[in-house]
Amino acid sequence: MFKARAAFSGFSVDDLGRAKEFYTKTLGLEIEDERMGIRFRLPAGGTIFAYPKPNHVPATFTILNFVVDNIDVTVDELTNLGVKFEQYENPKTDERGVARGEQGAPAMAWFKDPAGNILAVLENSDDV
Repeated sequence: MFKARAAFSGFSVDDLGRAKEFYTKTLGLEIEDERMGIRFRLPAGGTIFAYPKPNHVPATFTILNFVVDNIDVTVDELTNLGVKFEQYENPKTDERGVARGEQGAPAMAWFKDPAGNILAVLENSDDV
C-alpha cells in the first residue's frame, strides 16, 4: 500500500517576486522561501507550494479557495487592495463579481493572481 509521509499541492507562476508580494501583502499569507520556490501557510493549517516556470500557462480552473465569513466585506477589502474580480455567466456573477449561491451553493467570487491563476473567496457554508 502507498504510504506518503506528507502531501501538498503546488502551482506555477511566471514571476516569483510578484507572487510573493501578492500572496503576502494582498492576501496576508505567511510564506517560507525554499530552494525551488515558496511555500504558503494556509489559514487553519496546510501549505501550498508555488514555483517559477519560464513557460508558465495560467490555470484555467480555481487553484485555491479561501473561505470567508462575509463575501461582501471580503470583496470590498480585496477590491480596495487592487484585486479585480472576474465576471462569469455560469454561474452568473453580479456587477461586483459575486455569484450569489444558486441552487444552495455558497456565495463565491473569483479573481486572478499576478500570474493569471484563478483563486476564489467563498462565504462560510456548512457544506465547506
